[in-house]
Amino acid sequence: MAENLPVHEFNQALKAIEEESISASEKVDLLIQIATGLQQKPKSPQQLHNAVTLYDKALELCPESEILLTARTHARKGTALQAIPGDSADYLHKAQAEFETALPVLNQSGTPEEAAEAEMNLGLVLQSLAGLNAVPITESIKAYQRALKVFTKAAYPTEYAILHNNLATVYLSIPMSDERAKMREAMAVQSFQEALKIITLIDQPTEYAMLQNNLGNALQYASSSHAVENNLRALEAYDEALKVRTINDTPYEYANTICNKANCLCNLPDDLDNPEKGNRNRLREARDYYREANDIFVKHGDREKANMIQETLQQLNADIGTGHAGSRSGKGFGETRIQ
Repeated sequence: MAENLPVHEFNQALKAIEEESISASEKVDLLIQIATGLQQKPKSPQQLHNAVTLYDKALELCPESEILLTARTHARKGTALQAIPGDSADYLHKAQAEFETALPVLNQSGTPEEAAEAEMNLGLVLQSLAGLNAVPITESIKAYQRALKVFTKAAYPTEYAILHNNLATVYLSIPMSDERAKMREAMAVQSFQEALKIITLIDQPTEYAMLQNNLGNALQYASSSHAVENNLRALEAYDEALKVRTINDTPYEYANTICNKANCLCNLPDDLDNPEKGNRNRLREARDYYREANDIFVKHGDREKANMIQETLQQLNADIGTGHAGSRSGKGFGETRIQ
């Protein structure tokens, strides 16, 4: 793997390992610093693998007495593992093990903030594993709630907001098949709205767009007798997200949001006062969004989403002929983000 590292970073790593005038702990610190740099804006998955290799070397060199440094290295390795793309759960399980190894020491000897950050990242890993049916979704909720004990609204508003976004996304991912389903939907909407009191368009545009996208999904798919009102509010949320998400700057995220907006349009009549007249105009607008999103997903190699859209387009063309569409169901393309 090492030969694929950028030359400068690789030379720094070698120097950190071979330099005899610095202590083992200093070597570990340098290796962690270099590995962290590799994973911040990786140009390829290989750089994430290389970061894991450097963390492993750091763990080999870490003195037995440096328990806290070892735990911190395990936590950093976990963040690299969870970022490695792939369809299997292997790297996620490895990341879970790293966080669970680090957390007892971080809770006992580290700062509350670094333990909470590890819990937040563990929650993300468990949420992804739950999506693969590899762990119960409740484990993710517990990790986020532990992180919220430290990342309070007053002290850490950004982290508080992102944790509420992630919790809300988890609530919406639970099958709506029991008597508590409506309560979870309401909690999800409330959590998104609470987060948006903190995250603003001007100060945190990326997170603002993510929250608005997810709020739109929560409103659109809520089990409610006020479906039209919820869908109109959802459209407003998607339009807020699209103030940030553009085809030029963030094409993939833009495609997610316009696809969600298209789903919403399919469930609204052209004339709100006379819904019996159908929604042919809304359907045509939705079709344009679906086509644009499909092209972007194909370009980015996301065949799963592209196939979903193509199936929807086949039905939509038939619906446009009649001027009426059947209800579009689903959860939409929601997102979580590592902080």
